[in-house]
Amino acid sequence: MRDVLIVGAGPTGLALGIDLARRGVDALLVEKADGLFPGSRGKGLQPRTMEVFDDLGVLEPIRAAGGAYPVGMIWRDGEQVGEHHLVDPAEITEGPLGPWMVPQWRTQQILLGRLEELGGRVEFGREAVGLDQDADGVTVHFASGEPVRARYAVAADGGRSVLRRALGIPMTGESVDPHPTLVADVRVSGLGREYWHLFPPSAEGEGYLALCPLAGTEDFQLVAQLPQDATPDLGLDGIRKLVASRSHLAPEEVTEVRWASDFRPRAALADRFRAGRVFLAGDAAHVHSPAGGQGLNTSVQDAYNLGWKLGAVLREGAPAALLDSYEAERRPVAADMLGLSTRIHRGEARRGAATSQLGLGYPDSPLSEDTRTAPSGTVRAGDRAPDGEATPGARLFDAFRGPHWTLLTVGTDAALPPLGVPETRIAAHEAYGRGVFLIRPDGYVGWAGETAAGLTEYAQRVGVRK
Repeated sequence: MRDVLIVGAGPTGLALGIDLARRGVDALLVEKADGLFPGSRGKGLQPRTMEVFDDLGVLEPIRAAGGAYPVGMIWRDGEQVGEHHLVDPAEITEGPLGPWMVPQWRTQQILLGRLEELGGRVEFGREAVGLDQDADGVTVHFASGEPVRARYAVAADGGRSVLRRALGIPMTGESVDPHPTLVADVRVSGLGREYWHLFPPSAEGEGYLALCPLAGTEDFQLVAQLPQDATPDLGLDGIRKLVASRSHLAPEEVTEVRWASDFRPRAALADRFRAGRVFLAGDAAHVHSPAGGQGLNTSVQDAYNLGWKLGAVLREGAPAALLDSYEAERRPVAADMLGLSTRIHRGEARRGAATSQLGLGYPDSPLSEDTRTAPSGTVRAGDRAPDGEATPGARLFDAFRGPHWTLLTVGTDAALPPLGVPETRIAAHEAYGRGVFLIRPDGYVGWAGETAAGLTEYAQRVGVRK
């Protein structure tokens, strides 16, 4: 019996596979397709996701593969009429970790390479068709080949998740836009790559067209709003006709279509993120409009939240009740991100500090305990643990990096209990204030106090290994 079976080798499944592999968990990824997803769809990586990728060991190849977001250039009648900043400057003070543009296909290649480096693998061409579960494990059945049995299973198989449907978990949501959207990766000979080229809707009622140069490639990502009753033509001729009708480009200047898809933007949230020994993650749990750049990022955060908890239960003797906190923490965050994505799609909000995901946390989680009377504005239990200088030449993130809890003291020489986790002491940090902090493996503050009184009891409750 496997420890964990992950169905779906998109960014969610791959990130979870990496996290479990580095914890020594026997996890298998299976994927219906014969290979990785080929398109650029989720191209925007938010700062918090870049921090996660740093911890998972893929930050450097991700940075090398991508680039910063270009400024938008508005075109009208073949003339450049003004710049448009698609992203408001976010209040990021902890280093240049995003937002960063990498085509989704390239992100997945990098994640797969890291997974294989850690000894993990993906079985492609394995289409899940159903599941059974009992008190001891889950059995997933496939269209061909033998079933796989595991102690836990994770549905990371997208918005049309077979496992979610087999579990009978509904999704509640709404249409964000009645117009279908076409997305394609194309080669274009008539545009420079210094701008994100924007062609607003015409007076004749044609929808918008956008052509974004994809960092690290020769491609542009094309996004176009289509009429409500349109049947999209995803072939080269159809896309050439679309581009020529909405821009100053000649049809032949679209030289190649490398991938194309169409969809109707919607927002939907699964009513539950867990049923017994099966967890929902990524698009299987929440479906976003792409306008906010939140879908892939929220999905990676799901994996990062679930990975350390499965590892703690399966390898460190933590109580199984720890897994209950996954839905309690992630479902409210997903709901908030769905609302943000929808508002951005409808022009009611813009990308900026909120979309960076640095401010997301779990203050109401059963894993968040704070005994301090700290000044307003300082870090509380459930907040993301910020970076800072730990010792000359070393950062707090260096101490936090890895699949472990970290015990941090700031401005105090308080005695610490022997928890068997790395300890870091610093003299001062404005964001933390003064106190003792137990930092979770996913970089959030689990426990905070002026002294260590009560810390041992908390550690025992959440399964911190001594």
